[in-house]
Amino acid sequence: MTLLEALIWPLTIPYGAAAYLRAWAYRIGLRRSWRLDGVVISVGNLTTGGTGKTPIVLCIAQRLAAEGKKVGILTRGYRGETSADGPTSDEVRLLKARLGESVSFGVGADRRSEGRRLAAKGVDWFVLDDGFQHLQLARDVDIVLIDATNPFGGGHLLPAGRLREPKSALRRAHAIVIARSDHAAGLEAAIRQYSRAAIFYARPILESVESRKGQRLSDAELREKRFFAFCGIGNPKAFFDDLRSWEFQIAGQMSYRDHHRFTGADLQKVEAQARASGASALICTEKDSFNLPATAPSMDLFVCRIAMKLAREDEFWSSIMEIVAQRSRPGALIAR
Repeated sequence: MTLLEALIWPLTIPYGAAAYLRAWAYRIGLRRSWRLDGVVISVGNLTTGGTGKTPIVLCIAQRLAAEGKKVGILTRGYRGETSADGPTSDEVRLLKARLGESVSFGVGADRRSEGRRLAAKGVDWFVLDDGFQHLQLARDVDIVLIDATNPFGGGHLLPAGRLREPKSALRRAHAIVIARSDHAAGLEAAIRQYSRAAIFYARPILESVESRKGQRLSDAELREKRFFAFCGIGNPKAFFDDLRSWEFQIAGQMSYRDHHRFTGADLQKVEAQARASGASALICTEKDSFNLPATAPSMDLFVCRIAMKLAREDEFWSSIMEIVAQRSRPGALIAR
């Protein structure tokens, strides 16, 4: 724990108490969760920062749509950012670019209203993005992602650490996905102190590396380039580690805060660092590509498209559908 974290640690006590009491109030029925007219699958985190949530939301939405279901994604977006089409964010734009017209979107802080709007259009399968703490909306399945490289954000609640809730909140989970690992016995043992939910694993896989104009690099071209990697995501270290695990030549790297909107000056700084490191090209995540300025840098810039591959995928889907089948549907308002 750093000195700053130690100084603000006392603030975790009222934060943790408030988080616990809020969940308790929903659990015993003092507060009510609103049920949409359809199946709600929540994908969320116990911590702040990147755990691979967006790729898992994408994976679930694609699977449901491929099965012919009418699917909607409910997401708050980031800080209420808007576009000509309404509220948006880099993650929303990424999902829309990948999913096209196969999935509907409800974007905004009031996910109940957005869900009702989509339900009126025939949507009856909802993926609730970042929904583990959004207890105002009832869900049939709670999927929680945990990053194996930093599972509990240092073990402290906000603001000293990255935990949004105490680890005991894992009792609400129906399924837990450990990201960026194939097997983590110690982490499983830690999870089992709080939850008996089914545990699955997922790893990031490289789909493609493309220029902003859509030119795709071959495997041979990927291996011969010296990249300077940069990003503004929740877990930059994971991105840099992934690139190296895929045998990219990484001459240097630079990270910004999550959802960073890059300016021309930012790219000039990135380019200067890249040239100093001897890199021949820049590379960033697909999410970052939606936050880049229209002005192109002088160096070649490539975008890395990544997906999350579930191990035991058929078993995962069978487990989720079994939970859905078992859930009762009692009325519009239910106790959490």
